Amino acid sequence: MAITLATPIDEIELAPGSAIRLKDVSWERYLLLLEELGESRATRLMFCDGVVEIRMPGQLHEAINRVLAAIIATLAEVLDLEFNNLGSARLNRTDLAKGIEPDSCFYIQQAQAGQGMVMETDLPPDLAVEVDIASGSAQKLAIYAAMGVSEIWLYRQGQLSIQVLQAEGGYGEAEQSVAFPVVSVALLNEWLELRKTGTDLTVIRAVRSALTPNPSPEGEGL
Repeated sequence: MAITLATPIDEIELAPGSAIRLKDVSWERYLLLLEELGESRATRLMFCDGVVEIRMPGQLHEAINRVLAAIIATLAEVLDLEFNNLGSARLNRTDLAKGIEPDSCFYIQQAQAGQGMVMETDLPPDLAVEVDIASGSAQKLAIYAAMGVSEIWLYRQGQLSIQVLQAEGGYGEAEQSVAFPVVSVALLNEWLELRKTGTDLTVIRAVRSALTPNPSPEGEGL
């Protein structure tokens, strides 16, 4: 069944923090929608089971997404882990008829997969960030699980959870990160709490302080 819109898709204006859903959409029509919308846009799309969701992140959404991305980059640097940040790079799987534009995604354990400036890869990212404010997360998790993304940092209802892909499929909440085993979900939420009264730099400094050993006072032990 074809979809019919009163307004051309590229002329639809969404308020920040809102989303619309189009039902009974074929995979081919979804790909055409992506072409019609183009690359120069702030919206993010996902496609699953014949439904296209178009969402417009708001200011709070982006603030949380950006600080989580900063935490991940800082963790990788302090722990001396190679990583590549592909941001909201589109993840499309024709064989699964599923697609999503994450808030952020990273290659860490498989950093070589995202290496270089022009290389494309079919490997799923190791870690994705999703901020659940404008839309629900159930379908997003279903897409990520089908693609084999091993870890999701999911922010919803004011809290971050670590979602880890299970052997039997689907995600389960975890206390520790897979990509960064030294980091607990409690610590991540402590760092996020700092952003409410501080800046991204406040959070970055807290991450560095938590993971960098304090130098011994000069002359100690002598």
